Amino acid sequence: MSRRLIVPAFAIAATISLLAGCGTLGGKASATASLAPTGAISPNPTMGKVTFTALEHGLRVAGEVRGFAPGTEHGFHIHEKGDCGDNGNAAGGHFNPAGGTHGKFGAPGSHAGELPSLVADASGTARFSVDVHSISLTDGAANNVVGRALVVHRDRDDFTSQPAGNSGPRVACALITRS
Repeated sequence: MSRRLIVPAFAIAATISLLAGCGTLGGKASATASLAPTGAISPNPTMGKVTFTALEHGLRVAGEVRGFAPGTEHGFHIHEKGDCGDNGNAAGGHFNPAGGTHGKFGAPGSHAGELPSLVADASGTARFSVDVHSISLTDGAANNVVGRALVVHRDRDDFTSQPAGNSGPRVACALITRS
């Protein structure tokens, strides 16, 4: 006599959901942005690659941007629109789903799109890795950065001028895409 194992539909659905999630657990959700020069200044060698890796709360943003004059500082932000047209100006303002004010990265009430300024080393390259708790890669979440633009500015961010820190033209731009 053969026995059949009867498994309730909810158990099958839960198992499928758990297995589908394993792809994210083994290799955390991630996104990338490949920065390319805009035509805002000439010549413009600014380019780089940035990764966004999901953490339990927020994202790790890490990468390398090169093509700067040695020792210079540059504003670095996530912008609201995923469009690098018009020398990066089509990206709109800083990503700001909570309606905060412009300020220094990590300051209470500042834009979700605030990132630490890029500081070029002696070779003109800025390397960084920072954990950002105000953004995510979660589909449907107000703070999801996938599909938005990542922008590098020519000048340092003054962290006080509203709404964007007076950091000058947008010299590099990239669309943030899911990896």
